[in-house]
Amino acid sequence: MTSETVDKTAASPPRPIKPGLVLALCSGATFMAFLDLSVVNIAFPDILADYPGTPMSTLTWVVSAYAIVFAAFLTPAGKLADAVGRHKVFLTALVGFTLASLLCALAPDPGVLVAGRVLQGGFAAAMIPSALALIISSTPFEKLFRAVAAWTAISGFSAVVGPALGGVLVEQFDWRAVFFINVPVGVLLLVGGLRGLPRHAPPGTPFPDVVGTLLLTLGIGGAVAGLTEGDRWGWTDPLTLGLIVGGLVLVGLALARSRRHASPAVEIGLWKVRRFVLCNIAYFVFGAPMFAWLLSGALFTTTIWQWSILESAGALSIGAFASMVTSVIAGRITDQTKHRWIVALGAAMFAACCAMMATDLFNETPNLWGAWVPASLLGGGGLGFAITGLGTTAATSLPPIQFAAGLGMNMTARQVGGALGIASFAALMSADRLPLDNFHALYLACAIAAALAALIAVLIPDPEPQG
Repeated sequence: MTSETVDKTAASPPRPIKPGLVLALCSGATFMAFLDLSVVNIAFPDILADYPGTPMSTLTWVVSAYAIVFAAFLTPAGKLADAVGRHKVFLTALVGFTLASLLCALAPDPGVLVAGRVLQGGFAAAMIPSALALIISSTPFEKLFRAVAAWTAISGFSAVVGPALGGVLVEQFDWRAVFFINVPVGVLLLVGGLRGLPRHAPPGTPFPDVVGTLLLTLGIGGAVAGLTEGDRWGWTDPLTLGLIVGGLVLVGLALARSRRHASPAVEIGLWKVRRFVLCNIAYFVFGAPMFAWLLSGALFTTTIWQWSILESAGALSIGAFASMVTSVIAGRITDQTKHRWIVALGAAMFAACCAMMATDLFNETPNLWGAWVPASLLGGGGLGFAITGLGTTAATSLPPIQFAAGLGMNMTARQVGGALGIASFAALMSADRLPLDNFHALYLACAIAAALAALIAVLIPDPEPQG
């Protein structure tokens, strides 16, 4: 007995479902999508060097464009998969992501590179919910939660191998290699998917709200654009203010439209659960310093400490490994009343790491063992506790039937917060200060935001008793 009856088509009898193969294929695609969030961070200094005449605020769109489109398209992409067929959306998105990766690798200028990242983010957003839906519908109920946990852990694993893999690729080739690597992997997954994925007959689910999705995407993009370029254009410039205010208005319209649409861009109905709402607010707030910290790491080690890309990759792997360890520890805690304290502990550890990096302990003199290692263990370990705790809290806040939708909104909150964090990174790093002072200002802001996330986590209520 599976959790959902699937794989009936009018033209042919259903093929045997192999849950292990489905999990492997969907996890592979998910790994590739999340890897492109972390691997670009290590390549960012090389991208900056390749386009010396381009402002840093413009090049941060290589990271934020992916995050924004991913966030805005995640919920409607899941609904599209239910409407037209999960395997169709998954395979189409896989092809699109692979071709977009090739476009990024061959980009002749920053504009094409950012355009490629926009496409990557959109196709990644389509892969993630369709992959989760395929796993849920193909796995026997008694093995379902273990399969979902394994799929969820993939994003954490990608963060562990991302810096090391990216460092090797950039050091041996250049930044384009981090995109080229997706092409053969995508082709292999596509061949396996065509042969091994079950066919899903749509049950008549309505199509997602296209207008609401566009409003949400343009709104988030506009607000982030204003925050990203505000320091360069001027914070009182009409274009800056117009983008920020106009973006917020568009987001408001998207939310208002979602209240009455049959297949909304944003699942407003989930906001009725206070535990879920506070969890997403905490993830939104925490996502900003997390993304800014991850993006700044390689830039600090290469520009301030003058380490090579490969040395920086090894240093960044310390925090990534610590994150994986604490993720496993947090995942084994089943008492739901402890989840908010796991989040609070993780956010507080991360805040302490950022506060440490904002001091003279991180000066112009490289200090691996006395500064970098303890800060990385604190920061990476904190990320593992916070991310796992937030994901678990979001999942346990809702009935099982709403698990996929809740996980999607949880990811959206993180990505939107991350996009704003990257915008803040661009604004702080382009300020008229010495380079080291810019980093110290950035890490102080990250510490304050992470501490705020810890306070919000403490306010998350315990789950209501069942029965």
